[in-house]
Amino acid sequence: MGSQRNGFNKERFILSVDVGTTTIRCHVYDKNATIRGSCSTQVVPLYPEVGYVELEPEELWKGFVNVVKGAVQDAGVQMCQMESLGISTQRATFTTWDRKTGIPFHNFITWQDRRATDLVLSWNRSCTMTAMHGIMKLLYFFTRQKRLLAASIIVFSTQHVTLRLLWALTHYKKVRQAVDEGNCCFGTIDTWLLFRLTKGQVHATDYSNASATGMFDTYQMCWSGFFGYILSLPLSILPKVENTCHDFGSTDPSIFGVPIPIFSLMADQQAAMFGECCFDVGDMKITMGTGTFMNINTGSKPHTSLAGLYPVVGWKIGPEVVYLAEGNAADTGTAIKWAQKLDLFRDVQETSAMAYSVTDSDGVCFVPSFSGLQAPLNDPKACASFMGLKPSSTKCHLVRAILESITFRNKQLYEIMLRETHIPFKKIRMDGGVSSNDFVMQLTADLLGKKVSRAQHHEMSCLGAAFVAGLGVGFWKSKDELKKMQRDDMVFVPQTASKDGINNRNRD
Repeated sequence: MGSQRNGFNKERFILSVDVGTTTIRCHVYDKNATIRGSCSTQVVPLYPEVGYVELEPEELWKGFVNVVKGAVQDAGVQMCQMESLGISTQRATFTTWDRKTGIPFHNFITWQDRRATDLVLSWNRSCTMTAMHGIMKLLYFFTRQKRLLAASIIVFSTQHVTLRLLWALTHYKKVRQAVDEGNCCFGTIDTWLLFRLTKGQVHATDYSNASATGMFDTYQMCWSGFFGYILSLPLSILPKVENTCHDFGSTDPSIFGVPIPIFSLMADQQAAMFGECCFDVGDMKITMGTGTFMNINTGSKPHTSLAGLYPVVGWKIGPEVVYLAEGNAADTGTAIKWAQKLDLFRDVQETSAMAYSVTDSDGVCFVPSFSGLQAPLNDPKACASFMGLKPSSTKCHLVRAILESITFRNKQLYEIMLRETHIPFKKIRMDGGVSSNDFVMQLTADLLGKKVSRAQHHEMSCLGAAFVAGLGVGFWKSKDELKKMQRDDMVFVPQTASKDGINNRNRD
């Protein structure tokens, strides 16, 4: 077992890093899943052109290494006491690099990037897509397989990797040349970090990350040869897909002084789901960070959606595969930060009190759509806007309208999940930075008519990756053991008659 590694009898820990959209964060967890040390640094995006959103690979690497060293130092322990490393990352952000040297051909192109918008529109209107939709409708007519009906309305999106990768292959000569020479590697952030951590020995990803790229067939559990064919994407550059809990190798000793086994790679939303211990069918998780991501555990079968929900692999541990249905709203924290830049408030912590200080929004409505509107509306051209402004509108009314818009999107996603999945929801757990806002939490509980629980710690992605890595090395023995360590900060009970919401909030 890993606990005898290097012959040390000292206390052991699990190391976990979450590479998010705005922050790289590392925690050191002990046996009770208590955070013993932490370190974080900001992710600085680059905007070289309108619609372009990139990350500099070397800066991301430096940030990753620094937070790991900082967290271990903050815990007052040694690297040799780290039993295993888990990595959670933002999804669908990718780069390509030289297989021999490891040098990237270009910056990371993030999931927020819109450079492929024209390509997306062109393909969605193409004869190829029209023909594919027609064939799928015909096949559905004869087979009545819902999966074929969903395929008859599927469209490309800039949020998925597919057409952004096609853009890169078209515009970067070095990438095309490397592909021709068999010397090109593709990877999302997890894959690239693993390649760097193992000094080029391992080119792999896990099922949760692969399923969020738009290039992976969640029904066949492999890279989609169909999309590879129609788009002329070279499947040879794609990483091997491994279980979420897997021995991915160890970090090269030159990086942290000792080799640290890497036993989990996870996409951030799936990691948050695992961190919330949403292991059973009907368990729901709502993460409110830069965007809102609502996931429900659908069990051993992927959900086929006709309304824009996305079937992703939650995790694959041993033979068990758990699928999630996912809906998202892209501009949650984005809207709040935008309001802060306009000086509607100084500190984000003020917003809940500001919203409660007025009885309503005075007729003001806000549409949180800086990046269009996702499911169930699916309107990529929708623009953010205030409506109903009048001379009596104050900053508090505007702030309340913004917070209300976030909860209204929660309600929309909830209703479409309820209508499409036909799965009775067992529990609803909420995390992410915006979940610290009591007004948003309480109004969400009221609108859903369900009790919602807020985790004691908001960084569930980090905890989820740590849990999987810990299970991999026997640090923790079972999911039941993990459930016993779950800690709630507060439970919000629906009670729409409340005026101030205070009597609806119960601490566990």
